[in-house]
Amino acid sequence: MPRAKTGTVRRARHQKVLKRAKGFWGLRSKSFRVAQQTLLNAADYEYRDRRDKKNDFRRLWIARINAAVRQEGLSYSVFVSGLRKANVEIDRKVLADLAVQQPEAFRQLVAVAKSA
Repeated sequence: MPRAKTGTVRRARHQKVLKRAKGFWGLRSKSFRVAQQTLLNAADYEYRDRRDKKNDFRRLWIARINAAVRQEGLSYSVFVSGLRKANVEIDRKVLADLAVQQPEAFRQLVAVAKSA
């Protein structure tokens, strides 16, 4: 029985890794060993950043809401507290979008928060 070697299997595995590493700089896209290590790190960053993205967007929405509310003479915390007391249940994503896209509707929400 002839000896089985890993030639085609190894080549296929290497090609798969190198294809995923396309666009990386230097040996990171040319050398299998370096590319494989880079891809392992990339996977860690990818996993971590999928979770961090949610925090980043929340931070952005709060900053936008705060900027819009301060133009109306309130602070963010007073505004959110007023909305809670008035039983207005709109999330930060929608509030930030209203502040940017429909400032008039946002002003009405600020008035509701002030009165509460």
